[in-house]
Amino acid sequence: MLFLGIVLLPVVIWSIGNFVFGSYGGSGYTDFYGSLSAKLRSGNLAAWFLALSPWLAVQVVRLAFIGWKRVERM
Repeated sequence: MLFLGIVLLPVVIWSIGNFVFGSYGGSGYTDFYGSLSAKLRSGNLAAWFLALSPWLAVQVVRLAFIGWKRVERM
Protein backbone atom coordinates (compact mmCIF):
# COMPACT_ATOMS: atom_id res chain seq x y z
CA MET A 1 0.00 0.00 0.00
CA LEU A 2 2.88 2.37 0.70
CA PHE A 3 4.25 1.70 -2.80
CA LEU A 4 0.86 2.55 -4.22
CA GLY A 5 0.68 5.78 -2.22
CA ILE A 6 4.22 6.96 -2.94
CA VAL A 7 4.72 5.82 -6.53
CA LEU A 8 1.41 5.26 -8.33
CA LEU A 9 -0.95 7.71 -6.65
CA PRO A 10 1.19 10.79 -7.49
CA VAL A 11 1.19 9.73 -11.16
CA VAL A 12 -2.61 9.56 -11.13
CA ILE A 13 -2.94 12.87 -9.28
CA TRP A 14 -0.56 14.64 -11.64
CA SER A 15 -2.23 13.17 -14.75
CA ILE A 16 -5.73 14.15 -13.69
CA GLY A 17 -4.58 17.58 -12.53
CA ASN A 18 -2.75 18.14 -15.80
CA PHE A 19 -5.84 17.14 -17.78
CA VAL A 20 -8.33 19.19 -15.73
CA PHE A 21 -6.30 22.25 -14.71
CA GLY A 22 -3.59 22.38 -17.35
CA SER A 23 0.17 22.34 -17.06
CA TYR A 24 1.82 22.13 -13.64
CA GLY A 25 3.78 25.24 -12.64
CA GLY A 26 7.12 23.43 -12.77
CA SER A 27 8.71 21.34 -15.49
CA GLY A 28 6.06 18.65 -15.43
CA TYR A 29 5.84 15.46 -13.45
CA THR A 30 9.45 15.46 -12.24
CA ASP A 31 9.01 18.80 -10.45
CA PHE A 32 5.67 17.68 -9.02
CA TYR A 33 7.13 14.44 -7.68
CA GLY A 34 10.25 16.21 -6.44
CA SER A 35 8.22 18.69 -4.42
CA LEU A 36 6.01 15.90 -3.06
CA SER A 37 8.99 13.77 -2.02
CA ALA A 38 10.65 16.80 -0.38
CA LYS A 39 7.48 17.35 1.64
CA LEU A 40 7.45 13.67 2.64
CA ARG A 41 11.08 13.88 3.78
CA SER A 42 10.40 17.04 5.78
CA GLY A 43 7.47 15.40 7.60
CA ASN A 44 4.60 17.37 6.08
CA LEU A 45 1.42 15.81 7.48
CA ALA A 46 -0.67 16.46 4.36
CA ALA A 47 1.92 14.75 2.15
CA TRP A 48 2.05 11.75 4.50
CA PHE A 49 -1.75 11.59 4.55
CA LEU A 50 -1.67 11.45 0.76
CA ALA A 51 0.97 8.71 0.78
CA LEU A 52 -0.87 6.64 3.39
CA SER A 53 -4.37 7.19 1.95
CA PRO A 54 -4.52 3.83 0.08
CA TRP A 55 -3.73 1.98 3.33
CA LEU A 56 -6.24 4.10 5.23
CA ALA A 57 -8.93 3.37 2.63
CA VAL A 58 -8.34 -0.37 2.96
CA GLN A 59 -8.60 -0.10 6.75
CA VAL A 60 -11.89 1.82 6.51
CA VAL A 61 -13.35 -0.82 4.17
CA ARG A 62 -12.20 -3.62 6.50
CA LEU A 63 -13.81 -1.90 9.49
CA ALA A 64 -17.03 -1.41 7.53
CA PHE A 65 -17.17 -5.14 6.68
CA ILE A 66 -16.51 -6.07 10.31
CA GLY A 67 -19.33 -3.78 11.42
CA TRP A 68 -21.62 -5.15 8.74
CA LYS A 69 -21.01 -8.73 9.84
CA ARG A 70 -21.74 -7.84 13.47
CA VAL A 71 -25.02 -6.20 12.50
CA GLU A 72 -26.03 -9.25 10.42
CA ARG A 73 -25.49 -11.55 13.42
CA MET A 74 -27.87 -9.54 15.61
